[in-house]
Amino acid sequence: MQHTLFKTYAPYTRYLALALAAWLCVACATVTTSNPKDPLESYNRSMFMANAAFDLVVTKPIARGYVAVTPAPVRECVGNIFDNLKVPFSALNNLLQGKPQAACEDIMRFAVNTVFGLGGCFDVATMAGLPNHKADFGQTLGVWGVPSGPYLVLPFIGSSNVRDAFATIGQMPMKNPIDRNVITKDIQHIPTRNTALGVNIINTRADLLPATDALEKMGVDEYAFIRDAAIRRRLNKVYNGNPPDDD
Repeated sequence: MQHTLFKTYAPYTRYLALALAAWLCVACATVTTSNPKDPLESYNRSMFMANAAFDLVVTKPIARGYVAVTPAPVRECVGNIFDNLKVPFSALNNLLQGKPQAACEDIMRFAVNTVFGLGGCFDVATMAGLPNHKADFGQTLGVWGVPSGPYLVLPFIGSSNVRDAFATIGQMPMKNPIDRNVITKDIQHIPTRNTALGVNIINTRADLLPATDALEKMGVDEYAFIRDAAIRRRLNKVYNGNPPDDD
């Protein structure tokens, strides 16, 4: 049995080893920073290249295969279910940010999609006019006045900043609806839990294929483009679309 499993997963292990080797090699790259919001640009560019190498060798090919064998309605259903599981956490953060209306809308959205959308497979709430606020703890800390700190690229996760990185670590027990669902009991069956986590990652990457393919064809500095877009997006989230002029 073990020999059979080794033969089955050996090719994937080889690709993973190549990706990790590339990830380690590019960590030595250095550049001169030119953006005051990105004082860690040398490290960030290296990590960006490492993540891109891992994506090129591992995640992206799997996502393309997933798209090839999975009908679009099924992929949309899977994405909706995972999004629906995150809504209670969004409601909690909206409440912490002093947005009771948004919190109530999140609760209603979760109830509607869970009951009438078959566990969230169908986004009935959006059709009913209930917005998807998608609040997170990093945004909550920003609303409370915690500065974002320098832009930061995290291994495998990607664009972030110092504040959001700490928020991500602190909220992991609650943020991951598969590993620890705040609404239902924990998923104790490890293979089922890991499969669900893998499907969530690959389904999310599959949704991003058109955007990343278009970006690659634009002939721009992908790192700078993604960095500037990420910084602007987080500012808009914290300030509800109206960031201060100096930002």
